[in-house]
Amino acid sequence: MGSQVSVDNVHVVVVGGGFGGTAAAQQLKSRGIPFTLIDLRDAFHHNVAALRASVQSGFAQQTFIPYFKTFGENFLQGRVVRVDPVSQTVALDGGKEVHYSHLILCTGTDGPFPGKYNMVASYQTAIQKYEDIVKEVQAAGSVLVVGGGSTGVEMAAEIKTEYPDKKVILIHSHVGLADPELLPSVRQQAKEVLLEKGVELLLDGCLAENGSLKVNVHLQVEGYDNVYAVGDCANVNEPKMAYHAGLHAGVAVTNITNSLMGKPLESYHPGSVTMLLAMGHNDGVGQFNGLRLPRCLVTQGKSKNLLLWKSWKEMGQKAP
Repeated sequence: MGSQVSVDNVHVVVVGGGFGGTAAAQQLKSRGIPFTLIDLRDAFHHNVAALRASVQSGFAQQTFIPYFKTFGENFLQGRVVRVDPVSQTVALDGGKEVHYSHLILCTGTDGPFPGKYNMVASYQTAIQKYEDIVKEVQAAGSVLVVGGGSTGVEMAAEIKTEYPDKKVILIHSHVGLADPELLPSVRQQAKEVLLEKGVELLLDGCLAENGSLKVNVHLQVEGYDNVYAVGDCANVNEPKMAYHAGLHAGVAVTNITNSLMGKPLESYHPGSVTMLLAMGHNDGVGQFNGLRLPRCLVTQGKSKNLLLWKSWKEMGQKAP
């Protein structure tokens, strides 16, 4: 294929618009590779600055950067409810389906407010959300339950009991189901009940112990050449940081490009831990490549602005 990337029949879907997802989308954009970035929200959340936004009035506005102004029609807002690797489509909650030739998963991790932004709903809204889930289960031809702890086991059993003709698959990273504190005989009994009900079990599968996606050195999800995991959702043995998500994105996009050009894939190997901790706007501690940094350097490098300038610059927009 030479040195020119052929983008015929190429469409990369990036699921998740956090640090890894936006970095991947920016690199795809700069390389002229067709892509769609999908995120539940309409704006990138610079959550590195989330804690300060909870104590400084008016600061939060700086931490949200609209996707559309940066990516235009390449951005699609919605919740991804299903990925079908056979048809190579991503389905959104509104019914829309997006085809992909390559998929980059950047779903990150969830966490409590204010460190991560979660939508706060009244109990009436919560009740409606449960009713919406019921409708989704009723409409689904099959249901995949991820995680075979006690909650996952009960969920799979509830669905299969209520809808015995519906295909239910339970995937778990271990052979044993339910909590390990239970008696082995009880755990085995839970497995037998699920099998009796007709639940399909995929045990010791593609999920790591912490629920993240297992990837190889090229950041490809195990079993899929055209699916990559980037950032917190990948089981790379290193701290979950925005900085690392950006590095992952670079490797994933490079490997998509290399695969299109018939070139060898790049590998990702975690290096020495580099981490900066902002201790308020006027102090900070951290290390770089195993060496402790002067507090004044961390303060100047991160604490004062929390790297907000960097995100606004990378998104091609002017901070308010």
